[in-house]
Amino acid sequence: MLPWSADLAGRLDRHVVDSRVLRGNPLGDPHERPLWVYVPPGYDDEPARRYPAVYVIQGYTGHLAMWDNRTPFRRPFPELADEVFAARRAPAAIVVYVDAWTAYGGSQFLDSPGTGRYHTYLCEEVVAWVDARYRTIPERDARAITGKSSGGYGAMITPMLRPDVFGSLATHAGDALFEAAYLPGFPGLARTLREQYGGSYAAFLADFRGRVAMTRPEDGPLIEAYGYAAAYSADDDGTVRLPFDGNGELVPEVWDRWLARDPVRMAREPGYGEALRSMRAIWIDAGNRDEYYLDLGATAFHEAVLAAGVPAERTRFELFDATHAMIEYRYPLALEWLCHRMSV
Repeated sequence: MLPWSADLAGRLDRHVVDSRVLRGNPLGDPHERPLWVYVPPGYDDEPARRYPAVYVIQGYTGHLAMWDNRTPFRRPFPELADEVFAARRAPAAIVVYVDAWTAYGGSQFLDSPGTGRYHTYLCEEVVAWVDARYRTIPERDARAITGKSSGGYGAMITPMLRPDVFGSLATHAGDALFEAAYLPGFPGLARTLREQYGGSYAAFLADFRGRVAMTRPEDGPLIEAYGYAAAYSADDDGTVRLPFDGNGELVPEVWDRWLARDPVRMAREPGYGEALRSMRAIWIDAGNRDEYYLDLGATAFHEAVLAAGVPAERTRFELFDATHAMIEYRYPLALEWLCHRMSV
């Protein structure tokens, strides 16, 4: 296996999108965003043919350039995806790689006064931009979304919020069942804030921004939790509300705002259940040793999907032997399955 990039059978176009809705976002993050669009082999040879599209979103702290990262003895997902189509394991599709980075490391693909309008950016601007420039089938039944971790979260909630845009989804170890995924970490975060920063998130953020980031063990958990709070529980003026106090005790009115965005609880609500029933395909998986208990979240989401009335034959659920890390080999399996389901 080559330790450097390989040629693709298809083509990966790298663009920059000038976003109207991200202009003036609360964090001052760029409104010009990279967007990669992959077209499968034969795209340029059949100018009348149109293709379904699969949108790929990333986990927390993920940004688009990381799709080029190579780990020893492994290939990055763009190459794995290309192989799916080059080997004709699935009907051809366009694959769109979306950036939703923020200064906190992510957006959870939601509109929030704490970060910006990333849900609108994805659903309104990116999809329209791609449909206008590529030969997609511009219909929700020919459009899927997939991601891992926070990207898996986005892949769950986006079609529930906008079933008119996306008709299929795949989630790999997506954030779900928040009392299992998030709640156990709150006391440790409170202790770290107390001992390192006098209980002040403002002090942490000032320190974090004033040195080389991610050089201390507490950096990752603290910035991630704050980013989640900015997505789930920011006030209208942008004030970020934490779901726990200085002792790690829950603040119920804030925690309830987080739970309202839990995919498991969303799936149990009638309106979102109706959206799920309209899906052509739902793939759910996670490693059975996931450090964040997202295997429990995957199981609970699958149960909620079935309870909402989604026929079992439209779902694919699996727990496999893995932790949360290095599960990119699962992505082409879901891609292949989604493309087959969208072609039915």
